[in-house]
Amino acid sequence: MNMSEKKTKKYGIVIDGSRCIDCRACMIACKVENKLPEGYWRNWIRSVWNVDKAGVNEFQPGQCMQCDDPSCVAACPVGATYKLPVGIVAIDPKTCIGCANCVSACPYGARYRDSTRRIADKCDFCYHRLKRGEEPACVVTCPTKARLFGDLNDPDSEIRQRINHGAMVQIISSQVNTQPNIYYLKGTRLLDWAVTPTLPGNVHMPPTFWKTR
Repeated sequence: MNMSEKKTKKYGIVIDGSRCIDCRACMIACKVENKLPEGYWRNWIRSVWNVDKAGVNEFQPGQCMQCDDPSCVAACPVGATYKLPVGIVAIDPKTCIGCANCVSACPYGARYRDSTRRIADKCDFCYHRLKRGEEPACVVTCPTKARLFGDLNDPDSEIRQRINHGAMVQIISSQVNTQPNIYYLKGTRLLDWAVTPTLPGNVHMPPTFWKTR
């Protein structure tokens, strides 16, 4: 991946919850690939029970939304959390001081404080794999292909075509819009789990960040 590609690519994921069978292969693959400590996960599966008259259950995969206007970046006092040119929200482990401001600032609960390394951690689309030309571990491991990964800025990419020609929904907090880059196929029953981020008193967000009603 050269520098020109980094400037033009913008990665995202489309999720088809109807394909998820709750096997949790994505969670295990992520945990092994990223060597996560016991008790911590970068992605998850949430259940939507009895969503239709037939009593069929659906499942909602999720992870860091790689937001375009991330509240976690604004909440970091030392610049350890930042946005990569390819659209990924990253964490510099050498700069992070483990204050966990970013954890409470995330409206998706996608971050945690690693108690062993004492730094924040989250999904980064397996960026080390992307640099090798490979897709994220959760994407390649899913047996039903519930996740579609690709370059949102490439008009010819499968993910861009899917978004352009198919109805999509995003999970957005009722009070803030961080402009997430994880999309769900419309018609998939989504859980209402986005919350209002809690920002430390020394963090100021511009008025445009908060929704007005």
